Amino acid sequence: MAQTAAKNNRARSARRAREGGDQVQSLVRALTLLNRIADSEDNGATLTDLAQQVGLPASTAHRLLTTLEQERYVKFNPEGRQWSIGVQSFVTGCAFVKTRSLVLLARPHMRRLMEESGETVNLAVEDEGEAVYLAQIECRQIMRVFARPGTRVPLHGSAVGKAILSAMSDKQLSKILQQRGMPRLTVKTITTPSALRADLDRARACGYAVDDEEHDVGLRCIAAPIFDETGDVVAAVSASGPMVRIVEERIAQLGALVLETAGEISSAMGGSAARASMASVK
Repeated sequence: MAQTAAKNNRARSARRAREGGDQVQSLVRALTLLNRIADSEDNGATLTDLAQQVGLPASTAHRLLTTLEQERYVKFNPEGRQWSIGVQSFVTGCAFVKTRSLVLLARPHMRRLMEESGETVNLAVEDEGEAVYLAQIECRQIMRVFARPGTRVPLHGSAVGKAILSAMSDKQLSKILQQRGMPRLTVKTITTPSALRADLDRARACGYAVDDEEHDVGLRCIAAPIFDETGDVVAAVSASGPMVRIVEERIAQLGALVLETAGEISSAMGGSAARASMASVK
């Protein structure tokens, strides 16, 4: 999953570099380096690796990294000779979350859902045809699901993604499928538009979407969409856990809790009831 996210991020950076004719080239290169560091699985990368990934001479990459280090966006570890994300990147990311207010509004409701369901709760938004996790409240079980904030997952192969898609128009859905395709993640992943549309119809009918081992074998996830004051879908909240706990008979119960939580978060954002909003999607 991390490798797929890194590949997608590299493609986005390359596209932006090509399309940004009036952008300062050094800025684009510096941001691309920053993204590569963030994509690294151990949150660190050597100068040689970074230069090769971005396609820059090592001297140029080092100059840009040194500038980023001066502003504390990256830091250098002399022992491992690796560059990693600096504290200013965290500060900047937190500023984005604060301006959205979504995470701050959602957290109390997410925590209540975790307590009532006993499962891990996630909050995700759509970005460029993918679902991006913004926050997580881990459950207290020994076996639990972990999704690091910033992790990207396909919309068609995740409960949060399908919950968001269920509140979109068919035109928006078709555009995303055309851009992203429907890659198979497990043997249960939905890989045809007709099957996905049928599944989204079921999600609209009950108010929540289900990921039944479609992203990871042995895991189930139930999610519902969150709406803003204009009635647009802005996020999804989910409860996820192993199939040994989220058995078939428990899905409806968890779905009701997740749907209730999504409605509470929507109300906190000035939005209307999720079920009513979803029923109007055509």
